[in-house]
Amino acid sequence: MSHIPSRAALAAKFALAFTLAFPLAGLPGLAHAAEAECAQIKIDPNPVLDPLEIVTAKGVLAFQVEVARTNEQRTQGLMCRKTLPERGGMLFDFKVDQPVYMWMKNTLIPLDMVFIRADGSIARIAAMTTPLSTETISSGEPVRAVLEIGGGEARRQGLKAGDKIAHPMFPAK
Repeated sequence: MSHIPSRAALAAKFALAFTLAFPLAGLPGLAHAAEAECAQIKIDPNPVLDPLEIVTAKGVLAFQVEVARTNEQRTQGLMCRKTLPERGGMLFDFKVDQPVYMWMKNTLIPLDMVFIRADGSIARIAAMTTPLSTETISSGEPVRAVLEIGGGEARRQGLKAGDKIAHPMFPAK
């Protein structure tokens, strides 16, 4: 006997697939406001990239990331980006350990936020954050930095809390 899904189940599956394929389609008012604000934001077409490695249980993963060191860079972050390369992203340097609160205002694509302690260990991962949301995303504990990568990439690459980040920001001991 085969199972025939209900209309509600089919509608829910379609809505999820549509949201993942077109993350802004369900947010027309927010998307319109973001488009207007994004028209004012300049994105460097050739940003300086730093090598960054993540040591996982499966091995070492190499990334190329922009580094946001200034308040202006941290404020803009990955706003208005329409794509992010695999194993690319942005590393936010907060200089000292502190509780960190992020948001997705004017961020057009879902991201994974990797919260990193001063020793380079991953404290936690906020996966598949919601584009355009102004809801705060907490580090959950004091951290030195946040690595933003494409939504779902942490799961695809097997990243976990406790994995180690290798970058000059985190001195090797």
